[in-house]
Amino acid sequence: MPTSNRIFSRAKTRGVLYALLVAAACASGPALALDDVKTPTNATASLEMFKNPIQALRQGIETYRSGDAASSIDALTYAAAGGQPLAQWKLGRMYASGDGVPHDDLKAYNYFLQIVESYDEDTADMRERSVYSSAFVSVGVYALKGIPSAQMAPDPERALEMFKFAAMNFGDPNAQYNLARMYLDGDGIKQDGWQAARWLHLAAEKRHAEAQAILGHLLFTGQAGVVRQRARGLMWLTLARDAATEAKKDEWIIELYDTAIKAANDTDRQVASVYLEGHHKKP
Repeated sequence: MPTSNRIFSRAKTRGVLYALLVAAACASGPALALDDVKTPTNATASLEMFKNPIQALRQGIETYRSGDAASSIDALTYAAAGGQPLAQWKLGRMYASGDGVPHDDLKAYNYFLQIVESYDEDTADMRERSVYSSAFVSVGVYALKGIPSAQMAPDPERALEMFKFAAMNFGDPNAQYNLARMYLDGDGIKQDGWQAARWLHLAAEKRHAEAQAILGHLLFTGQAGVVRQRARGLMWLTLARDAATEAKKDEWIIELYDTAIKAANDTDRQVASVYLEGHHKKP
């Protein structure tokens, strides 16, 4: 298998799971607008002590943030059953990663699906915009790969629908990246390098390192029918390399950058530096 194909294969595996497992924008949960709600002082209060789902949500989030993920489950479950999207999202994340609960992709999927199916753009609280967006992306990820342990088959058409909705309605960079990968890989959809580059560019402008790396590689090499722009590609690869903080997870980004910088000539490097300077000056 050619080196670039191996890299893309590894990037794809990490990329489609990115939104579900390492969505940095939601890593600690969206800000809570619950300052007017009083919380019981006992972190292990029984469900009977919750006055309503909002109070249960506050209790669960505060217990989780105190470092006691397992003890937050009852409160979050109560809040989720009461229709609180943030509680549903948090439980989905916890079951997806086995955080305080046994890993269970089907439970995670169902919690994310509750958010998607109850979403109404006319009544949704946009303070929880990131919750809705992340849920659509997560449902898309599960639909794309399926859940073998639950005999849930892959559904690329459903995945495409989820990614498109989050990409277009929320401008979500994870959705834009995953959508680009579907077009680039022809994963249940006709390959389209131009569409892939378009969505990668939108995500790259939002500092999505994986999107920056793949867009840079496509531009530098001219693969997938993308018009070659070596200096522009080197600029994006440099930005991705600078954002690569975890050596093992980001190894493929570093490898793409190293390959390009070795192949670049003096003109490529000089023009890329000019592009970088202009990029950093953007508001």
